[in-house]
Amino acid sequence: MDTIFALSSGAAPAGIGVIRVSGPHAFDAVTRMAGTLPPPRMARIRPLRDEQGALLDRALVLTFPGPATATGEDIAELHCHGGRAVIAAVLAALGRQAHVRPAVAGEFTRRALTNGRIDLAEAGGLADLLSADTERQRVAALAAAEGIVSQRVRGWLDRLAMLSALVEAQLDFSDEDDVTADDAALAVVRAGKSALVRDVAEVLDNPPVERLRDGVHVVLAGPPNSGKSTLINLLSQRELAIVSPIAGTTRDRIEATVTRDGLVYVLTDTAGLTESDDPIERIGVSRAEASIARADVLLWLGDDRPTRSDSIWVRARADEPGRIALPDAHVNVAQDAPSTVEQLWRMIADRAERLMPQGDALAFREGEREACRRAIAVLAEDEADPLILAEQLRLATRALGVILGIDATEAMFSTLFGRFCIGK
Repeated sequence: MDTIFALSSGAAPAGIGVIRVSGPHAFDAVTRMAGTLPPPRMARIRPLRDEQGALLDRALVLTFPGPATATGEDIAELHCHGGRAVIAAVLAALGRQAHVRPAVAGEFTRRALTNGRIDLAEAGGLADLLSADTERQRVAALAAAEGIVSQRVRGWLDRLAMLSALVEAQLDFSDEDDVTADDAALAVVRAGKSALVRDVAEVLDNPPVERLRDGVHVVLAGPPNSGKSTLINLLSQRELAIVSPIAGTTRDRIEATVTRDGLVYVLTDTAGLTESDDPIERIGVSRAEASIARADVLLWLGDDRPTRSDSIWVRARADEPGRIALPDAHVNVAQDAPSTVEQLWRMIADRAERLMPQGDALAFREGEREACRRAIAVLAEDEADPLILAEQLRLATRALGVILGIDATEAMFSTLFGRFCIGK
């Protein structure tokens, strides 16, 4: 296997540039540049030279012998000065060595997964952590990267393995004196199966992790000239939409992303809902209706009570002449009263919080949730035949094993034979 290297810190220029080298030739490659290596996990300053002996930089050098490393391989790190020319020269010198090449995107993490240092759920958490933009995204991603999802799934797999052992005992060892073949044992399996379905379903009741990244879709809808464009400008504190007294100014959707209190909101201004012979306007109305159907939070700006029961009824431009406040509206927003905009934001946030993972509640990514749904679908079928029970448990184990990226059948057998002694 090739040895790989890459700049692991931020893009140059920076105060320090950390170059990571991983693989079977990592120590040899760094020795050729640094002369001698420091003791493992101890930093030492070394001159870095190219193959011609020219000095490239003086850097801190660290070594981490495998397999107890991030990738499961030998790893060396070069903490260089963070100038562009320095980083480029050191990377070029590494790239000219035999069996050493630049890493491709995600290759260090892939090697960690391949070498058993992390599982697939932890790798997904790490990917989310690297792309986290808000504090809540960071907290959820860090929990997954630290193994909270993996621990729960491994617990489920252990329970499936124990249930499988009971079923196998009925199928294969019913002639043994210490294994009784009776309906009571199968009843235990069926009860355990039902309990597992409830536990997995409880996790699925929590919103998916993607909610934190994709945000809450807030759609502003209503008839023409009802103040939608004015309101989206107030909510986003930007001049996004053209504001005009002429009805139909907005003919297509306008979107803005706003982050407040760690939550991402996608605001969508839509065309006015009206009957029209204008084909362009009809397209705008059709797109507005599609946005309304997908809205997580709908802000209704019409004069009449909204038909969608979970809407927030907003009277926009309530301070303008001829635009009197509506007593039944949830909030009357005035441009010259910032407190009314904040009142609306509090209403939006209250609904948004209900859609988000809460506190330390376990949240799965959508792919992991789909694996859970497949497991539930198999286990939820009531069955008394031991052969079919065994197949249900096997299929559920395979489905949940996908979350960790492991051979679920092998995991089941390892748990079965390691913790549930059947043989003599």
